[in-house]
Amino acid sequence: MQLNHYNTNFEKRTFPISIICENVSNAPNIGSLFRTSDTFGVKKIVFCGEHIPLGRKMTKTSRATEKVVNFEVKKEAIEVALQYKKEGYHLIALEITNNSSAISSTSFSNEKPYALIIGDENFGVSEEILKICDSVVHIEMYGQNSSMNVVQATTVALYEITKQLR
Repeated sequence: MQLNHYNTNFEKRTFPISIICENVSNAPNIGSLFRTSDTFGVKKIVFCGEHIPLGRKMTKTSRATEKVVNFEVKKEAIEVALQYKKEGYHLIALEITNNSSAISSTSFSNEKPYALIIGDENFGVSEEILKICDSVVHIEMYGQNSSMNVVQATTVALYEITKQLR
């Protein structure tokens, strides 16, 4: 028998992980970020940018998870990131750079809470934010493409982080 969310016995849990979204503005991506954040017990999502579509197109993908995942909308991602850093979070950017490390070989511990910073669908995490991060991680890819959809990448990252924090 196939199980559903009413008859599974997965442990309900919240991890010390917040996601800071820098200019993620595609409604289906935002809806999917709610779903993946609910799946992995993310503490909070902060959507940063001018136009964050939280309407019908987003809820079609979120499947009501926006009602259970703590979130807020702010204008400037850099201000949010600096505030999280000030509060003692370990800032991790999910981005491919010449200094990034493979997430699969990165160690995560429960010593500090994490702020996972994800970037704009087209331009990634800004240089301004990369400079203040404690670490920059990427997902190893084996095909021709050098990028992934922001939600797919976030899901892979959350899987690796929560696997280690369990």
